[in-house]
Amino acid sequence: MSYSPGVNNPKVSKAGNEKTPSARTLLGLDLLNFFLADVQTGVGPFLAIYLAGYGWNEERVGIALTIGGIAGILAQTPAGGLVDKLRFKRALIATSLVVLVLGALLIALMPAFWSVMSAQILIGSTSSIFNPAICAISLGTVGYHLFDCRQGRNQAFNSAGNVMAAVSMGLLGYYISNRSIFFFVSFCAIPTIIALLLIRPDEINYKLARGVKEGDEDGKPVVVMELLKDRPLVIFLICAVMFHFANAAMLPLLGEMLAKGKGRSSMMFMSACVVTTQLVITLLASWWGRKAGTWGRKPLLLIAFGVLPVRAVLYTLTTNPTALIVIQILDGIGAGIFGVVSVLVIADLTQGSGRFNLTLGAINTAVGIGAALSQTIAGCIVLHFGYNVGFLFLAVIASGAFSILYFFMPESRNKQYASSVSA
Repeated sequence: MSYSPGVNNPKVSKAGNEKTPSARTLLGLDLLNFFLADVQTGVGPFLAIYLAGYGWNEERVGIALTIGGIAGILAQTPAGGLVDKLRFKRALIATSLVVLVLGALLIALMPAFWSVMSAQILIGSTSSIFNPAICAISLGTVGYHLFDCRQGRNQAFNSAGNVMAAVSMGLLGYYISNRSIFFFVSFCAIPTIIALLLIRPDEINYKLARGVKEGDEDGKPVVVMELLKDRPLVIFLICAVMFHFANAAMLPLLGEMLAKGKGRSSMMFMSACVVTTQLVITLLASWWGRKAGTWGRKPLLLIAFGVLPVRAVLYTLTTNPTALIVIQILDGIGAGIFGVVSVLVIADLTQGSGRFNLTLGAINTAVGIGAALSQTIAGCIVLHFGYNVGFLFLAVIASGAFSILYFFMPESRNKQYASSVSA
C-alpha cells in the first residue's frame, strides 16, 4: 500500500462503495446524529449551570469540566484506534451510550463532588467513541466522493438534535428542575439505539471506513510515525488545539456569569444560546459540506477561525441577554464550519493510510487538551480578574490560531474528489 503524507497524494481512483447505500441506512445515520446529540447536550453546557445551582464556584465548576475533558483526552486516541480495528462499530456506539447514560444518572442522583467527578470520567471516556465511529460509518457507507456532503448532513442533523434538546432541557429546567435534564438524557438513549439498528452493517465498507483507498487489496495501515512527517497535518493539529482552547470556555463562562442571582431563568438563557448556535448549524451545515467540496477547505476554515475572536470581544461589550443570544450566531458559524470541515481535512490528509480514525482520535486528544485547559485556565482568570479579562484572553488565543492557519496551512482538498452529488 502506498501513502504519501501531505496534500499532494498520488492520484487515486474514485473512492466509494460498489453498492449505493439504502435509504434505510442513510435514514439511520440521520437519526443517529439527531438523537445522539440529544444525549450529549445534557452533559455539556447545561452541566455548568446545574453545578452552579448547588453552590459550586467558577474554579470548582472548571475542575469538574476539566476532569471530563481529561478522561476524554486519555480515551480519544485509543478510541480512534479501536474504531479502525473493530468491525462492530454499531455495538461500540451502543455500549458507550449505555455508560454515558449511567454517568448522567449519577450526576442527577448524587451531585456531590466525588460522584460528579466519577460521572465525568465515565462520560468523558466513553463519549470519545461517538465522533470517530460515526465518521467511520459515514465514510465506509458513502465513500470519499460523497463524504463532503455526508459530513455536512451529519452535522446538520446533529445540530437539529441539539436544538430540540436545548429547548426541551430549557423548559424542563425552568418548569420542573435542573435535575430533570439528566433523566431526559436517559430517555433519549432509546431512540438512539433504534437509529443504530436501522444502519445495515453489510453496507459499510470497513476498509474504506478506516481510510484505505478503494482497490487496495492489501489494506494494511501505514506505520503511525509516517503520519508525524505530514507537515500540513501537524499545522492543522496546532490550529485545532488553539481554536478549541479559545472556544471551549466561552459558553460555560457566559452561562456562569448570567446564572448569578437569576435562579431557574438562567437555564432558559442557556437554552436560548444553544438553540441559536445549533439552529445556525442546522440551516447551514449541509451547504458548508457542499462548498467544502467546491471552494476547498481553507476558505471556510478561515471564516470559522475569524469569527471566534470577534465573538469573544463582543461578550465584553454587553450584558444584555438578547444581545448575547444574537452573538451566538457567530458561535454557530465558527463551531459549525469547524465541525464539518475539520473531519474532511483529516480524511484528505490520511487518505490511503488506513489510519483515518486513529488520526481523528489523536487530533481529538490534542483538541481535548486545549478544551480542558481552557476551562480551568479561563476559570482561574475570571475568578481573579473578572469575566471581561477572561474573554479578552480567549480572543488573543483565537487571533493567534487564525494567523497560523492563514499563513502556514495549505489547502488539503484533492480536486479529483469535488462533490457533485448529495449523500
